[in-house]
This record gives sequence, structure tokens and C-alpha cells, in this order.
Amino acid sequence: MAVRLTRTNWVASTAIALIAVQLVLRAILAFKGYFYWDDLILIGRAGTQSLFSPAYLFDDHDGHVMPAAFLVAGVIAHLAPLNWVGPAISLVVLQLLASLALLRALHVILGWRPVLLIPLMFALFTPLGIPGFAWWAAALNSLPMLTAMAWVTADAILLVRTGQKRYAVTGFLVFLGGLLFFEKAAVIPFVAFTVAALLAHVTGDAKALRTVWQRGQHLWISSLTLTAAWIVLYVIIVDQERWSRDLPMTRDLLIRSITHGIIPGLAGGPWDWQRWAPASPWATPPATAMALGWLALAAVVTVSFLRKQRIGLLWLTAVGYAIACQIPIYLLRSSKFTALELAQTLRYFPDLVIVLTLLAAVGLCAPNRERSRWLDASPTRTAIIVTATAAFVVSSLYSTATFTTIWQDNPAQPYLQNARAGLAKAHQTSSAPMLDQEVDPFVLQRVAAPENLASHMFALLRDRPEFADSTTELRMLDNRGNLVDAKVTWVRTIVPGPDPKCGYLVQPDFPARMPLDGPLLPSDWTAEINYLANSEGSMTLSLSEGKDIKVPVHPGLNRVFVRLPGAGDAINVRANTAALSICVASGPVGYLAPV
Repeated sequence: MAVRLTRTNWVASTAIALIAVQLVLRAILAFKGYFYWDDLILIGRAGTQSLFSPAYLFDDHDGHVMPAAFLVAGVIAHLAPLNWVGPAISLVVLQLLASLALLRALHVILGWRPVLLIPLMFALFTPLGIPGFAWWAAALNSLPMLTAMAWVTADAILLVRTGQKRYAVTGFLVFLGGLLFFEKAAVIPFVAFTVAALLAHVTGDAKALRTVWQRGQHLWISSLTLTAAWIVLYVIIVDQERWSRDLPMTRDLLIRSITHGIIPGLAGGPWDWQRWAPASPWATPPATAMALGWLALAAVVTVSFLRKQRIGLLWLTAVGYAIACQIPIYLLRSSKFTALELAQTLRYFPDLVIVLTLLAAVGLCAPNRERSRWLDASPTRTAIIVTATAAFVVSSLYSTATFTTIWQDNPAQPYLQNARAGLAKAHQTSSAPMLDQEVDPFVLQRVAAPENLASHMFALLRDRPEFADSTTELRMLDNRGNLVDAKVTWVRTIVPGPDPKCGYLVQPDFPARMPLDGPLLPSDWTAEINYLANSEGSMTLSLSEGKDIKVPVHPGLNRVFVRLPGAGDAINVRANTAALSICVASGPVGYLAPV
């Protein structure tokens, strides 16, 4: 008993120490990171919508349904707007939960046997899980899913093993939690059933499928019912036109993900990464890393078949999941415009890491072959395992270090930091609102509209000017986020009005159409409106193909800058206030530019 207790303490303590080391490394990566792309979309939505509204929680976010992720992101964003400390802490906490859940699953499968440390080290340090962790928006999807996958799998095995229904209840509730963070968590019951059935198979149950189904049917039936309901909800919410039928591109992406992602990752690769901001980094493994990955895979496959019985289904499952877990993503993303580098970003592999780790643990439970005694414990075997594991960890740490370096090359960080300082200063020095505008495309591009507007991105900041569609003081954020005085470029000009002394006379009963000297294509334009008014009031302006913008009017000679989305060859103006008369002169219509 004393020997067993000592072994248990040694293995458990080592496992906890390894998780602590992983958390330190992940914390370094997290705190050296910053907001990127979808992170800012989540923040913009949190600042402009109610956190508990169905429209916010159940939004179709690029094909994802993730109400719990939206809620967590919104709460953190409200507590500390555009402060990276909160998201970084959440990354570390979510990683801790995922690692502990995985350790629990490995313990349920293997007990406190020393071999537990081998699959655990792979899961903790492989670079295949790095990109999905560093990007906050992606991690809010994947890390809760990984936690749920490991936990539900352990509950399923314990339910089959003990028959205690409490594991069906906790497994169902955790599965529901995973679904609320990421629709891909729908695979969890299938993974849990497969792992439990394979464990029964390798340990000698001739009717493994029947045994696992019958003993765990409370979990399986409830989980499948929930999955069916979630699929219906997903189909209702998500635009089904997102799905691609470009099968050749899907095939090419799948092949590239295997050759440049999974295979090098088995040897701790890819070692090298490339990035063209604002794109996320992608793996560029050298031929050496890919060759080592293939050698590592061949060695593991060969040794496993020489050593273990009944593991053929394990390898078929591993290959099948490696393919199946990627195809839906690529069907959503692939088109003739998709770059193959998408498959090299490695952010679609975190769940594959968990599945491979669980399958490896199951394989270690399989009985040894009689003719493999030469692989029994020995100083030579120990030396080989320690050397190979150390080499894998070193290789993985190098890949993590190179990723961290390139991940820090993020144009959003100086932009947002400069913008926060500039907006705070503007709020202190002027009461004029700031004309709403798009942020720099290297931070967030127009495809993310309207979250690429400054009024959305900075909505939660307390120390800032109000954003409006018109202003008397024209300022803008330059490409570094600095707040500077601005002017309107002369893309088009309002043609001088017919009255030499008034230009265009606008009254409540007499709207005016102000022609431009040429047509404007659809965009968000800014017009400089120079006017003379007789009293306080308001007027409404719009492009001939655009929405109405209401603008305050003040008596006397004034100038106002108006944001006019749309297209056309004229600006329509009408007065809204009784007895208001306005004379409007010629002026430029174009984009904002620094003075």
C-alpha cells in the first residue's frame, strides 16, 4: 500500500507540475498578445447591444452560434473596456480548466500509472493548440469545448463502469455548457461514446458497443436529443448560403492542413511562422520538421502495433477524426478566393489534440502482445522515452516561442492605445461630437461592418467624445490611432446653387436638390456643408441613393461636416423646423484626410 501511495503521489504531483509549467508558458503568450479582429467585433457588439438580448447572444457570428462566449466576452469588456488584462486572465483560467479536465479523463482511463504522463505532455505542449489559445475570440469557443469534451468523456466512462446516474446528469450539463460556447461541441457525445466503446473493446469486451450504449443510455439519449435541438437552432440562425460546394478547394485545404499542420505538430513543429498583417500567423514548417513528423508518426504506429493488441480501430478513429473535424470548417470557408494558408493557421486543431490524447490513453490500456517482451520496462526503454519526450518538448517550446514573437506583431495594439489617449484628451478639451468613421483597415476591415466603426469599437470607453453623424469640429483617427485635425478631400463638389446670394434656399415647404459635379459610388462619404440659417433647428440630408441624416442647425453663418452613406449624383436637403430658412453654399464631398 505504501508503494502504491508513493507512486500515486509521484505521478499526480508530476502531472500537476506539468500543468503549472504549461500555464506559465500560456500566461506569457496570453499577456504578450492583444485584441485581434473578432475580439474587436465582440467588443463592438457588447458596447452597442444589450448583453442579455437574444439578438446579441444568438447572433450569426461568421457561421458560429456561441451565446455563452458572447456573454463572457461582453461581461469582461464592460468591466474593463479595451483593457487586455481581463481577456488574458480569462485565457489562463480557461486553459487551467481544460488541462485539469483532461488530467481527470486520463486518470479515469489509466489511473495514476506513469504512462499517463506521455499523452498528457503531448496535449500540454504541442503547438497544435497554440493558435486556438492565443486568439481570444477563438479561445472563447475552443477552450470551454475542450473542457467539456474531456469531462463528458470521463463521465461517460465512469457511468459505464459504475452505473451511477449522477455521471449522466453532470455529463449532460457540461455538454450543454460546451454547446453554449461553440456549436462544434455537438461532436462531444460521439467522441465520448467512441472513446468509452474503444476502451471497453481493448480491455476485452466482445460486445463493447452494446455494453456502452446500454450502461450509458441515459447520457446518450439526453445528449443526442439536445444535439438535435441545437442543430435545429443552428440551422435557423445561421445563413446556410455560407456553405461551399467547392470540393476541390476543400480537399486541397485538408491535404495542406495534414502536411503543414498535423504532421509537423507531432514532432513539436512547425518551428517557423509567417504573417502578413492583419492576417493571423500561419505555419511554414521546413522540410526537416515535416520529415521528423512523418518519422515520429511511423515510429509510433509501428511500435503500437508491435506492442499492443486490438488497436487497429484506434488508429482508424484517429485518422477519421483528423479529417472529419476539419471538413465542416473548410466547407464554410473554402472558395476560389481562399488561400491555402488558411489550413496552416492551426486554429482548427485544439479538439483534435484532445481526441488524440484520449485515444493514446485508451491504447495504453490495450493488452501487450506475447512477442513484445523486448519492449518491457528497461533502462534502455526509459532512456529512449525520456529522450524522445524531451526532444518533443524542446521542439514544441521553440515553436511556441517563434509564434509568440510573430503574434506580437499586431497593428491593433498601438492603434487602440493611441486612440484611447487621443479620445480622452479630446473629451477634456472640447464638447463637440466626433464624426463617426471607419477604423484603420489593418485593425478591422469593412467586411466586419458596422463593428469597424469607431462608434462601435470605442462605445464602452467612458472618457471619450460622443460619436455622431455630424460635427462642427472635424477630427479623425489616423492609421496609427492618433487623433488629428482633418479635412474633407475634394472627390466631388456640390455644384454652386442657382441664387448667387444664397446658393440653395431650403425651407420646410421647399426642399432642395444639390447636384454634384460627378457621381459617387456606394461608400461612406463626408460632406462639408457651409450654410447660413435664420434660427435654431435641424435639417435632413441624404445622397440620392442613401439614408437620411438629421443635422442640427444654428443661426448665422456656420459650417458642419456630415457623414453621408450611400451613392448618387446629388445631395437632397430639407428643413425640419417651422420658419427655418437655410442658404447652402458649394463645398467638397469625399473622404477624411489629416490636415
